[in-house]
Amino acid sequence: MANPVQFMQQVRSEAAKIVWPSRKEVLLTTAMVFVMAALTSVFFFVVDLIIKQGLLAVLGLAG
Repeated sequence: MANPVQFMQQVRSEAAKIVWPSRKEVLLTTAMVFVMAALTSVFFFVVDLIIKQGLLAVLGLAG
């Protein structure tokens, strides 16, 4: 186990290796997340409508 001084030196050297994304990369990935969330919600909305219509048709035949 390293002493506290060595530990802090190692932390600083590891922190220096961090590469932060650019503003453009952050905006692009954020937009991609919103687009994918919207597409997913539309997909599940359509699937829900199909299932609902199928159930109404089956229940309409039975009742």
